[in-house]
Amino acid sequence: MPTWQKEWPRLERGGGTSWGDTTAPTTQIGTGSGAWEPKTLGTKANLDLEPGMSRAPPSSGAPPTSTAQASCGQAGYGQFGQGDIQNGPSSSTVPTPRLPGSQPFGSPLAPAVSQPAVLQPYGPPPTSAQVTAQLAGMQISGAMAPAPPPSGLGYGPPTSLASASGSFPNSGPYGSYPQGQAPPISQTQGHPGVQPPQRSAPPLASSFKPPASGGPRMPSMTGPLPPGQGFGGVPISHPNHVSSPLPQALPPGTQMTGPQGPLPPMHSPQQPGYQLQQNGSFGPGRGPQPNYGSPYPGAPTFGSQPGPPQPLPPKRLDPDAIPSPQLNELPPQQKTRHRIDPDAIPSPIQVIEDDRNNRASEPFVTGIRGQVPPLVTTNFLVKDQGNASPRYIRCTSYNIPCTSDMAKQAQVPLAAVIKPLARLPQEEASPYVVDHGESGPLRCNRCKAYMCPFMQFIEGGRRFQCCFCSCINDVPPQYFQHLDHTGRRVDAYDRPELSLGSYEFLATVDYCKNNKLPSPPAFIFMIDVSYNAIRTGLVRLLCEELKSLLDYLPREGAEESAIHVGFVTYNKVLHFYNVKSSLAQPQMMVVSDVADMFVPLLDGFLVNVSESRAVITSLLDQIPEIFADTRETETVFAPVIQAGMEALKAAECAGKLFLFHTSLPIAEAPGKLKNRDDRKLINTDKEKTLFQPQTGVYQTLAKECVAQGCCVDLFLFPNQYVDVATLSLVPQLTGGSVYKYACFQVENDQERFLSDLRRDVQKVVGFDAVMRVRTSTGIRAIDFFGGFYMSNTTDVELAGLDGDKTVTVEFKHDDRLNEESGALLQCALLYTSCAGQRRLRIHNLALNCCTQLADLYRNCETDTLINYMAKFAYRGVLNSPIKTVRDTLITQCAQILACYRKNCASPSSAGQLILPECMKLLPVYLNCVLKSDVLQPGAEVTTDDRAYVRQLVTSMDVAETNVFFYPRLLPLVRLRIGTKSPIESTTELPAVRASEERLSSGDIYLLENGLNLFLWVGASVQQGVVQSLFSVASFSQITSGLSVLPVLDNPLSKKVRGLIDSLRAQRARYMKLIVVKQEDKLEMLFKNFLVEDKSLSGGESYVDFLCHMHKEIRQLLS
Repeated sequence: MPTWQKEWPRLERGGGTSWGDTTAPTTQIGTGSGAWEPKTLGTKANLDLEPGMSRAPPSSGAPPTSTAQASCGQAGYGQFGQGDIQNGPSSSTVPTPRLPGSQPFGSPLAPAVSQPAVLQPYGPPPTSAQVTAQLAGMQISGAMAPAPPPSGLGYGPPTSLASASGSFPNSGPYGSYPQGQAPPISQTQGHPGVQPPQRSAPPLASSFKPPASGGPRMPSMTGPLPPGQGFGGVPISHPNHVSSPLPQALPPGTQMTGPQGPLPPMHSPQQPGYQLQQNGSFGPGRGPQPNYGSPYPGAPTFGSQPGPPQPLPPKRLDPDAIPSPQLNELPPQQKTRHRIDPDAIPSPIQVIEDDRNNRASEPFVTGIRGQVPPLVTTNFLVKDQGNASPRYIRCTSYNIPCTSDMAKQAQVPLAAVIKPLARLPQEEASPYVVDHGESGPLRCNRCKAYMCPFMQFIEGGRRFQCCFCSCINDVPPQYFQHLDHTGRRVDAYDRPELSLGSYEFLATVDYCKNNKLPSPPAFIFMIDVSYNAIRTGLVRLLCEELKSLLDYLPREGAEESAIHVGFVTYNKVLHFYNVKSSLAQPQMMVVSDVADMFVPLLDGFLVNVSESRAVITSLLDQIPEIFADTRETETVFAPVIQAGMEALKAAECAGKLFLFHTSLPIAEAPGKLKNRDDRKLINTDKEKTLFQPQTGVYQTLAKECVAQGCCVDLFLFPNQYVDVATLSLVPQLTGGSVYKYACFQVENDQERFLSDLRRDVQKVVGFDAVMRVRTSTGIRAIDFFGGFYMSNTTDVELAGLDGDKTVTVEFKHDDRLNEESGALLQCALLYTSCAGQRRLRIHNLALNCCTQLADLYRNCETDTLINYMAKFAYRGVLNSPIKTVRDTLITQCAQILACYRKNCASPSSAGQLILPECMKLLPVYLNCVLKSDVLQPGAEVTTDDRAYVRQLVTSMDVAETNVFFYPRLLPLVRLRIGTKSPIESTTELPAVRASEERLSSGDIYLLENGLNLFLWVGASVQQGVVQSLFSVASFSQITSGLSVLPVLDNPLSKKVRGLIDSLRAQRARYMKLIVVKQEDKLEMLFKNFLVEDKSLSGGESYVDFLCHMHKEIRQLLS
């Protein structure tokens, strides 16, 4: 194991382990006596607030607005029937992925810091001429189908194929080419890829036209081609014919090959290969690996000296792909004149559209073990027939290697992204609630797994065999039922736990703290009333909103919410408020001894909203007036959380703290912080300290909060550095959320903040939760990623868990798996509902096991893989240099693809880049992760922005990371045609690839990544469109940076505003709109999200990175 990895302290493992090395002492925030003073609040006074200071737009991403709520379950099981649709289409479609962006909005960007696009071990980045030269002669092979219709602006019609044939010579080392000659490229099942640049390639100039977008996935062919025909009906020459004219590119989806030959032999998992890193681990990049020289028996060997051309071995078909034909070797002066079109390489947009076309129409039935679900960008129905919906669990692979040696050889991480309380669309029913009375849910006596559809009943139904540990258990008399002729219980379809993948049990008192049923939870609103909060108008805005928002607390079907509320204000001291219903006016009690925090009152602090409505309204009216003239600028932070936790402890209930904070806590108190923002540390070994908490106080505080069931949601309103890395630690470890509104101004940010607040208050939360993942014999959970705390190696503890949070779990072999029985996962979440009910939510999933690497690669899910790799990398920056983390991501990706090339791909030239069908987008998505603000910051990205994005991604689900790293770019000119409303069919609106080449100056585009929303207006857009959208006469009159479109009564304006509202409803955070004009200063910010292009911070373009990746693969194979 690499040294730097050994130094990672795993946050989940020890009791109070803190992130990184913290030199500050751990200060206990105790309780005791302090000074407090009761005051009766008078009537409110009139006050004119100072005008908000002018500023540039905020530097953080935009938050959420969707109002759909997830239900924790329904009360009974009366409507359940076999085959009912349990999990249906998502009410909101998830777009394509995107690169994180937390850059400041508004002001022009500073020049980007110059950084090498290619990491040091791999040499300097190629010049554009070198890249072009090397890509010019590559050969593209896609799926066996004609080109799909063009998608999006900038897609031209496919070019016809003139002729292509030939063979490759033995020339130099494996993967080298004659000077000035670029290698061909092949892809086993779908879109083609690109090979890395060669430094010696001369510049080129030619009229070569590459194909348009890649073709859809097609089945493998089982017979030879008709003579002289390609798969699209395109005439081709004989494979060994040397053609003199310059061949044109293949249309997307066109494949050429010779007669069918025998399948290439699959290498057994035990076959010696190059030494790979342990699954999922980071470490230094490895050099060339042994036994990678010849990918198949009889393959040509490449010596050190070029030789005459030799014929290729017979064409073969492998189970997953058809090899591409070999273009003839052409003179360097011909090949180097070609230019590769990005449409010739795998397109995320095309893959998304193909999946929608192929899989959106039919329901996804979960009764088939190991079935790969549709992509997260596809709107589909789910029928729960024994396995959990992909909305709850998604895996990196649905076919697990049978042995650890095979897993290490492939280097594909085995992980699951679990979203236990995922919000479901209206078409889907919430998990059914099962009540077994005082006996509680039936479990295995040995491993404690809960009853599920995979348990096997034996001996006439009197016993059952555990599917996880094979233990034989007795069936209680009250649970007994006879078996049918197939050995299945006759009441199986009457019991959710015997027929569904997801369901809930009502927990008994044995599952509660101190063997006592829980009380309903409480919400405590803790408001910063320092000078900054008052001056910006934040306090007045918040108090006005809370008056109405308290009517919408989660109620879970009840007439009124059972949640109690309390209020605290603070600056250097804390003010508690007695809002008991019997009082005529609220009372304030001040605690000034923040070093010894305690709660000065119990009765009257946490109250029922409906009973104390008049007193609460009076308090919210008076708070802005009480502190209107304050000049106190210093604040505390840790004592505020301590006070809220103590209040919940005194009330013997769980709950959530809503903190509204504006500045770095520099007042003398536990948790005091200093400004440590130092950009000089970027790209040094000490850069990791910027992501680590400053003091151990917050780690200890988080541990205490989790034990009490105190979840913390933090709303930040900074004007300058506030040390997000430290302040966000408690929210992250308690399962809470962090929202950031830099340079907050009411007139500009009011809608975003209030929308986030409303959604956060109203969402259904599970409190005081504990999650455990059980697996069948042969694999076990070894690592966990997300926002939670772990006091041991198995239990994930969350003070609060809502429907947006995920936990990513990595698995490892501890024994050989059986191909027939497969592998099983069971996620059990014990939590307290918003109504105070203790419940167990169970999710079950069965996976296949394989002995052939081809089966592993055929059943991978790239979106989930990227989610895992991003979280692993983002945790890695806490204890390792960023360069090391980046290098390891690249190395691991290269090892995954090299293993496929060596063991699964059909025979082909060393110069061809071969990508597995299910992983053909891995390079482009991984490049987006590498170019993200956390791993490669630009000059304008602040330290707080990077820390904010890092903690945000930690709890994202697969759909969120998908669009976050690869943004969705929608051309709006299409809204002027067609009859469907975008509100009804946003998923059908075709996107285009995230590249500047796709932008037309005569169109308008919406770009969104889940946090940010841009409306880019081309300089040549028609005057009528400008008038319809912005109510101005010309392009020059459009206000750049506009955040609200005028409400106009015309079809285009209604459709665009409807589309924006629909996109916002799909996301977890409200996305603030920013209008960007072509060639305006804000366009640089917009271009940071065009992730297929080279970034201002030095990140490689998609084409350049694919070349880089091909070079890494060739080094592993040589």
